[in-house]
Amino acid sequence: MRYLIDNFADIMAITRTHLMLALVPLLLGLVIAVPIGALARGNRWARRVTTTVSSVAYTIPSLALFVIIPPLIGISMIDPLNVIIALTVYSTALLLIAVPTALDTVPADVIDAADAIGFGRFRRTVTVDMPLALPVFTASLRVVVVTNIAMVSVGALIGVGGLGKLFTQGYQRDYPDQIVAGIIVTLVLALIFDRLVLLLGTLATPWTRADPRVKGARS
Repeated sequence: MRYLIDNFADIMAITRTHLMLALVPLLLGLVIAVPIGALARGNRWARRVTTTVSSVAYTIPSLALFVIIPPLIGISMIDPLNVIIALTVYSTALLLIAVPTALDTVPADVIDAADAIGFGRFRRTVTVDMPLALPVFTASLRVVVVTNIAMVSVGALIGVGGLGKLFTQGYQRDYPDQIVAGIIVTLVLALIFDRLVLLLGTLATPWTRADPRVKGARS
């Protein structure tokens, strides 16, 4: 704790970089995965393909992606864009599986009712299916945001900023206090953003607050 207190300003600067590298890929993953996942939900072949591709993409080691990406798009290995692209791949992979799974929880009678009153597929997905799927989707989103916050630290191995610098520098200097400080801040960030996503999901689905079964599934 002494190292954390004495170097608080520097650690906060690193933390801001860490959050940028973690949250930008999350937002990009949402933009990519939500429409593709919604489209794939109703098509068995498309769903099988997206699930397979996502599973394969997520098994690629992060260090391998950090090495592969720069020559493919013509950037330096230590460019922050390298980490952003790699984590976007992982975020998209997880969310492409999460979106159809969440949409599967929408009751069939609700879908039938929406179709019966003339809702087209796009309107039904946006105004009926996605809102009702939010409780389950929020649980997956919490996993993704916490995973991103943890995985940014790996970028320090290629010289990209983030709290991982505290780990690599602490190891090189044989200074455990610096490593412990990095662990503490990373855990606090993960906890804060996990709770924040849960809070946003709760606020977006006020009808679930009176249903203890839904609350139990989300906790």
